[in-house]
Amino acid sequence: MNIGLIIIGDEILSGKREDKHLPKVITLLGARGLALAWARYVGDDRERITATLREAFAGGDLVFSCGGIGATPDDHTRQSAAAACGVPLELHPQARALIVERMQDVAREQGQPFEPDRADNVHRLNMGVFPQGASIIPNPYNKIPGFSVGHVHFVPGFPVMAWPMIEWVLDRRYPELHGRQTQSERSVIVFGAMEAALTPLMEEIERRHPGIKVFSLPSVDHPQYGRHIELGVKGLDGLAAAYADLKAGLQHLGADIGPEMVR
Repeated sequence: MNIGLIIIGDEILSGKREDKHLPKVITLLGARGLALAWARYVGDDRERITATLREAFAGGDLVFSCGGIGATPDDHTRQSAAAACGVPLELHPQARALIVERMQDVAREQGQPFEPDRADNVHRLNMGVFPQGASIIPNPYNKIPGFSVGHVHFVPGFPVMAWPMIEWVLDRRYPELHGRQTQSERSVIVFGAMEAALTPLMEEIERRHPGIKVFSLPSVDHPQYGRHIELGVKGLDGLAAAYADLKAGLQHLGADIGPEMVR
């Protein structure tokens, strides 16, 4: 099962906010022997969000969607999720109970009576209106839950809420996946070479070693190595043999080889 990430919000695309989800999710996955296969950024456009989510539901990947699940006019994720999977929206009973509990907590903290029929409190219940059949994701920060539809999981845009909710999903719903995608890498610094000259060797390594990926990371102004290419292999199994063939091929080409790295 591949893992994807969708990050929603005009504020990311405009530069008003810097995205912190992508590097953090990579870290959270890596700590569990998992890896991110793809990521997408989408603005606050309901049709575009719906199209993106429709593809996510159809693809069968494990997907996290961050942002846009609130109840203000620029939040479209809940509505788009329902449209994408072709079901109506409804107030989730467990989400309703948690939101009411949160409102009671706030009223108590402020020393005020809880007024469930007050207009703003009634409006807050919209944050628990999810696609029919959704399950909730607990929010340890303020109790306002996220939700899951199949293997697509929706959390708020706030990192302080989103990250522990993503961890909860990974640990409670997918413990059997942990460690399944742990990849190792071995690479070597190659000085003065051009990628075009190394491409046939890279293609040959991938043909000879199914499941191994060859990567090339060129640099023109590295402070230590100057102009160079970090050439390497990564995969779950068979790494040693693939790397040995890669080094042998570089030596056959007369490449100027520098330090080696293992990750």
